[in-house]
Amino acid sequence: MGEAFAAKGSFIWLGPKGTPYLVENPPNGRCLTMGQHAQAPRNATKTPAVLFPGKKCKGRPVPLAPGKQAPRSTTFSSVRFG
Repeated sequence: MGEAFAAKGSFIWLGPKGTPYLVENPPNGRCLTMGQHAQAPRNATKTPAVLFPGKKCKGRPVPLAPGKQAPRSTTFSSVRFG
Protein backbone atom coordinates (compact mmCIF):
# COMPACT_ATOMS: atom_id res chain seq x y z
CA MET A 1 0.00 0.00 0.00
CA GLY A 2 1.43 3.40 -0.96
CA GLU A 3 1.90 6.30 1.38
CA ALA A 4 -1.07 8.17 -0.10
CA PHE A 5 -3.29 5.42 1.30
CA ALA A 6 -1.89 5.36 4.83
CA ALA A 7 -2.23 7.54 7.91
CA LYS A 8 1.37 8.55 8.63
CA GLY A 9 2.41 7.85 12.19
CA SER A 10 1.44 5.40 14.91
CA PHE A 11 -1.82 4.31 16.50
CA ILE A 12 -1.18 3.03 20.02
CA TRP A 13 -3.46 1.29 22.53
CA LEU A 14 -3.37 -0.90 25.62
CA GLY A 15 -4.36 -4.54 25.39
CA PRO A 16 -4.91 -7.16 28.09
CA LYS A 17 -2.93 -6.61 31.30
CA GLY A 18 -1.98 -3.10 30.09
CA THR A 19 0.32 -4.39 27.36
CA PRO A 20 0.95 -1.63 24.76
CA TYR A 21 0.34 -2.35 21.06
CA LEU A 22 0.77 -0.19 17.99
CA VAL A 23 0.16 -0.05 14.27
CA GLU A 24 2.55 2.02 12.13
CA ASN A 25 1.05 3.95 9.20
CA PRO A 26 -2.43 2.38 9.42
CA PRO A 27 -4.36 2.17 6.14
CA ASN A 28 -6.94 4.88 5.42
CA GLY A 29 -10.54 3.85 4.87
CA ARG A 30 -10.12 0.27 6.07
CA CYS A 31 -11.71 -1.03 9.26
CA LEU A 32 -9.17 -2.52 11.67
CA THR A 33 -10.79 -4.91 14.16
CA MET A 34 -8.94 -5.59 17.39
CA GLY A 35 -8.34 -9.26 18.16
CA GLN A 36 -8.64 -8.76 21.92
CA HIS A 37 -9.55 -6.19 24.59
CA ALA A 38 -8.37 -2.69 23.59
CA GLN A 39 -8.40 0.56 25.58
CA ALA A 40 -6.71 3.95 26.01
CA PRO A 41 -6.17 4.64 22.29
CA ARG A 42 -3.68 7.30 21.21
CA ASN A 43 -3.79 8.66 17.67
CA ALA A 44 -0.19 9.67 16.92
CA THR A 45 -0.97 9.88 13.19
CA LYS A 46 -1.71 12.99 11.14
CA THR A 47 -5.13 11.61 10.16
CA PRO A 48 -8.42 11.59 12.11
CA ALA A 49 -9.43 8.21 13.51
CA VAL A 50 -12.89 6.92 14.38
CA LEU A 51 -13.29 4.36 17.18
CA PHE A 52 -16.17 1.87 17.27
CA PRO A 53 -17.49 -0.20 20.18
CA GLY A 54 -18.27 -3.18 17.93
CA LYS A 55 -16.20 -5.37 15.66
CA LYS A 56 -16.09 -4.48 11.93
CA CYS A 57 -16.66 -0.78 12.70
CA LYS A 58 -20.18 -1.27 14.05
CA GLY A 59 -21.86 0.86 16.68
CA ARG A 60 -21.74 4.53 17.59
CA PRO A 61 -18.58 6.14 16.17
CA VAL A 62 -16.28 8.11 18.47
CA PRO A 63 -13.82 10.49 16.75
CA LEU A 64 -10.19 10.70 17.87
CA ALA A 65 -8.32 13.66 16.39
CA PRO A 66 -4.69 13.48 15.23
CA GLY A 67 -2.25 13.78 18.12
CA LYS A 68 -4.92 13.09 20.76
CA GLN A 69 -5.28 10.36 23.36
CA ALA A 70 -8.59 9.10 24.73
CA PRO A 71 -8.99 8.50 28.48
CA ARG A 72 -7.58 5.22 29.81
CA SER A 73 -11.14 4.01 30.47
CA THR A 74 -12.05 4.28 26.76
CA THR A 75 -12.51 0.84 25.21
CA PHE A 76 -13.04 0.01 21.54
CA SER A 77 -13.25 -3.01 19.26
CA SER A 78 -12.39 -1.47 15.90
CA VAL A 79 -10.99 1.70 14.32
CA ARG A 80 -10.95 3.40 10.91
CA PHE A 81 -8.68 6.21 9.66
CA GLY A 82 -9.36 8.91 7.10
